[in-house]
Parts: sequence; C-alpha cells; structure tokens
Amino acid sequence: MASIVFLDSPVGSGFSYARDPKGYDVGDYSSSLQVQRFLNKWFTDQPQYLSNPFYLEGDSYAGLVIPLIAHIISEVTKLTFVINCAMLQELRKDRSLLLISRQGYVVGNPMTDMKFDGNFRIPSAHGFGIISDQIYEAARKHCKGDYVNPANQMCAEVLHTVNSYLAYFWMNNNLTRNALGVKEGTTSEWIRCVKGLPYTFDLPSSIPYHLKLTRRGYRALVYSGDHDMIVPMLGTQAWIRSLNFSVVDDWRAWHLDGQAAGFTIAYANNLTFATIKGGDHTASEYRAEECFAMARRWLDIEPL
Repeated sequence: MASIVFLDSPVGSGFSYARDPKGYDVGDYSSSLQVQRFLNKWFTDQPQYLSNPFYLEGDSYAGLVIPLIAHIISEVTKLTFVINCAMLQELRKDRSLLLISRQGYVVGNPMTDMKFDGNFRIPSAHGFGIISDQIYEAARKHCKGDYVNPANQMCAEVLHTVNSYLAYFWMNNNLTRNALGVKEGTTSEWIRCVKGLPYTFDLPSSIPYHLKLTRRGYRALVYSGDHDMIVPMLGTQAWIRSLNFSVVDDWRAWHLDGQAAGFTIAYANNLTFATIKGGDHTASEYRAEECFAMARRWLDIEPL
C-alpha cells in the first residue's frame, strides 16, 4: 500500500498562501529548497515512513524542478554535488532525510529546457495539422530552427501568427464558447493575456540534474501525452536522446485492456520514457486510467 503526499508548490499555487507578500517572491531554486525543508519536517513528524521507498513526482512546470529537488535531497544524503556554496550551507542545516530509502522520480509532460520544449512546438503543430504548410515553411525559412528567440521581424511575425493570431480566432469561435459553456453576452471579444507573477525563473534547464541522478542509480520515468502542444513529445524525446544513453528495450507499444495505451522505450541507467495515447497537457488529467496503470507497473518494477 502506497502513501501519497500532495504538495502545492511554489507558494501561491493551489490552496497555498503566504501571510507576508514577500513570501511569494520565490524562484526555482528557493522554492525547491522549501520543498526539501517541508519533506524534512514531514518525515520528522512521521518517522514511521522513513524506511519506505521514496519517489518524487511532478507534471508540467513541476517537471522542471523535480530533478532539482531530487538532487537537493541527494545532496543532503551524500553531499557529493555542490550546487553553490550558499545552497550547501542551507542543506547542511537539515539532514534528517538521511534514512529515506530514495528510489527515484517521475515527471509527466515535463518542462525541461526551452531549447527543446519551445523549439518543437512549431513542428508539432504542423504535424498535428494545426498550422498550414505555408505557415510552417515560412517559420522554417525565417526562424531557421530557433522558434524561441526570433532573430528577425519576419520570424517574430510568423510566430505571432502561430501563437496568438490563431488562438484569437479559436477563442472567439461560437463553437468554442458553447463547448466551454460561456454565457452569451459575457464579453464581446476574448483576447490572449499574460499576467506577471513574482517568480524567478532561475533554472534554465533540468537536463544536468536528470543526467546526474540517473547516473547515480536513481530510477526515472518520463512520460508525455502524445497530443501535448505545450511540452511536445518530440522535444521530450530529443532531450532524452541528448543524454546519449544506450537503449535496453527498444520502442514498442504498451497496452491496457487489450488496447494500445501508448509507446515506451527504456534506456540504460534506469531511465524509461513512455507516451500516453490521446493524452494532452497534462496526460494524467485526460487519461487517468492509463497513467495509473503505467505508474503502478513502473513502481512495481514491471514492464509497461
């Protein structure tokens, strides 16, 4: 029987809040340290769980920081990898996690590195038939493979067409409004908006932490919904391949109730990648039964 702890992190997400407004001013590294401190206190208060196998899991943006959090916990235990001197001083304060039997981590539809996550959105949108051949060819011509940092005006304009212009027509289509149950007359026009958050995005890539953790023997499961346009499956596959791990179980379908539920491939260093057929962002929201079966098999060290 498994015990699960759900954590709203960083502060401000879910039902979490700070009494002091300054408490919301966190970032990738500082919020990850807060998670480590939370776990330290939780296991101190619940010592009966210290000997259990321990896994971390996070989806979407949490997928970026989960490897960092796992790395911080491994620092508490081994003090092998030094992130920086200030962080090391913080880690040395809390070491009661030493008794945890650390097993690994799971990340779903994970943000990892915009070089991969962002640059595969345009090819994925074209592959799904969302954008036309003409728009795709214009993007390829003017952006030259970099769809994250447009280097010229023509590239910026075609990316605007893909990211905002098409979304505008989708949001203002009556079929969309009816499907979402939007009350008629609520607004005459829906526009795309971006609101700033007091959060410091100071972890540009979690790939180095994936590499360190898996090389040290931690098990890792990375999964993607194959309909995800926010963190495309193609980008996730690309950064996994960049680790240069050898394949131990080649690409194959995995099944649930006699139906193909997705595809999977296993690499050296206990790294498994799996897709969830029909899964969006995030897959566990749209394909709960398939994700549960996948996680249960993986946790039981069974083939998917």
